Amino acid sequence: MLEAKKLIAIDEAAIASMQPELRAFEAISKPLAALDLYDLSEYQFKEREPLLIPWLHSQDLTMVHAGRGIGKTHLAIAIMYAVATGGTFAGWVAPKPTKVLYLDGELPGSVLQNRLSMHLPVKEPQRGFVRVFTPDLLPDGVGLPDLSTAEGQYIVEAMIEEDTGLLIVDNLSAWCRTGRENEGESWNPIAAWILQLRRRGIAVLMIHHSGKNGEQRGTSKKEDLLDAVIKLKRPAEYDPKKGAIFVLEFTKARNLSGDAAQSLELTLAGDENKVEWICRTAEQSTFARVVALTKEGVDQIDIAAELQINKSNVSRHLKAARAQGLIGGLP
Repeated sequence: MLEAKKLIAIDEAAIASMQPELRAFEAISKPLAALDLYDLSEYQFKEREPLLIPWLHSQDLTMVHAGRGIGKTHLAIAIMYAVATGGTFAGWVAPKPTKVLYLDGELPGSVLQNRLSMHLPVKEPQRGFVRVFTPDLLPDGVGLPDLSTAEGQYIVEAMIEEDTGLLIVDNLSAWCRTGRENEGESWNPIAAWILQLRRRGIAVLMIHHSGKNGEQRGTSKKEDLLDAVIKLKRPAEYDPKKGAIFVLEFTKARNLSGDAAQSLELTLAGDENKVEWICRTAEQSTFARVVALTKEGVDQIDIAAELQINKSNVSRHLKAARAQGLIGGLP
């Protein structure tokens, strides 16, 4: 009887391991069909709905990347809460609560608990609207699934409920470990999977590391099918004594233009019990710095060098500051 039970267990494990391949075979065995132009115009595709206006919608594939310690996870958690509660963040607005699945791949469970508590908004999410996975929930001897493989994708799929609207993967290096980041072919299995999630109406936000050049680490092929890419970086004259400050820049945004695509400066204030976000546009931040440096007696050429902007931009800000009476001299 014991041997029979072992055989049954082995068979069940074998069947489970074959599921990704069986699903892939089922998909490719169905013939593809193009639609006549008029039939296509009447076809009912899933509607693309706003999750966080203006830049995140259902079916969007997006990325946030930054260097180590700049604030990627803090930003991801803030976005998660805004979407899940129908709230606001950094001037972005979620029109209604949407269910979010957050996959953390690095933090100890207790640290993640603390961060989630730090960022918990006044309007708390309804039960079931935020679901979080941490590696500390894994059984002993079981490794983190690898989303570069069909098996890993199949394991994670079991956590994605039918009405999940947003999947956050924090971060790609932890969750996608097969292949080399610099090789485009290594990205193909992940790209195929997130495209399949898009067809189901699910938006994906991937958290990633920046490389030494400041761009997202690895092959640029990652960005080809993405709808939005956000880069986080320190301000030009960043002083660690001033706390966690970073500039948020849209390096790719298919559906943004004008003020909606402008860069932001975010400051993470508060303490380990409760954080507070301070947000202003990068333009407002630069203006304030130009005024402050001018009052300290720094000339235009040195201001331009310190803030890494053109001298013409310094002149423009000074003209506006004089018109507002913030500094002396002719407007």
